[in-house]
Formats: sequence, structure tokens, C-alpha cells
Amino acid sequence: MASVFGHTAVALTGSTLFSKGVLTRSVIITGVLLSIMPDIDVLSFRFGIPYTHWLGHRGITHSIFFAAIFSGLIALLFRKKAGRSKGVLWLYFFLCLGSHGVLDAMTSGGRGVGFFIPFSLERHFLPFRPILVSPIEIEDFFGSWGLRVIQSETVWILLPCLLIVAGVWVVRRVRA
Repeated sequence: MASVFGHTAVALTGSTLFSKGVLTRSVIITGVLLSIMPDIDVLSFRFGIPYTHWLGHRGITHSIFFAAIFSGLIALLFRKKAGRSKGVLWLYFFLCLGSHGVLDAMTSGGRGVGFFIPFSLERHFLPFRPILVSPIEIEDFFGSWGLRVIQSETVWILLPCLLIVAGVWVVRRVRA
């Protein structure tokens, strides 16, 4: 899996793709939380659920189906509070949730991502897998492995995110 930092960077970058003022601070914070939420499935290990089970790690919570449905539910909750378009909220939340599986499918480890669960239990990786897989155990992150993960994510996640943010800024300046 990619780290919390990598998933957060993508969610924050995604928020810049929307017009200023469209997404509130609470919507963006929710987007960040949604970007890391699929890894709640690591709890499946504690319950003896195998990795390759649809409830296992990188299973249903990493699927496109889950991202679409859960994003819709969260958008409905926010629609009442924020008075925003459900479609815009759904799109932002879907990008945040959906990006999680995409980043994980770009990592060097694991057994793939169940993008199409519940329709198929098959696990997938992307053909391009440059991101070093992050350790599942938090204590393993605070050592040489974690440092290598941060270095990998800086090159393959953070720098592209910064380029996107800079590009959005330039386009907005030119249009103004």
C-alpha cells in the first residue's frame, strides 16, 4: 500500500481541481480521510480473514464499486450541511476514495487490488509499479523501510502532485 502521506497528497491535490470556494474545509478534510479509509481493511487480518477474500486487505474497500456507492452516501450527508451540488461532492469524494486503489496498484508489493469486487474477485496491479510498498505495521514505518517509502512517494506521488497544483495555478492566472 502507499502511505498515509501519499494518499493525503493526492486528496489535497484533487481539491485544487475544483473552482475556489466549491469545496469547504470540512469537505476537503473528509476527502483526505476518505483517501486513507480503504486501509481499514487491514483489520481483516485480526479476524483471520484471508488477504484474497473479498473482505480482505485491498478487497471491497479498494473497489470502484465501493468508491462510487460510499462517495454517494457521504455526498448526500454533506449536501444537507453544505448546500453543495451532490454531483460535485460525489466526484471529489469518488476521486479521493478511488485514488487509493490506483496508488496501491502502483506499489511494489501485495497481491493486487480488487478493483472490480463484488463483480470479480480477481486482483490487479497497474503495469507501472514504481512506488515502494509501505509497511502495514506502524512501527515498521519508523526505520529505513519507511524512509525508502517516503523517498519513493516523493518522486512518484508528491512531485507529480506539486506539478498538477502548479499547473492549475498557472491556468487560473492566465484565465484571470
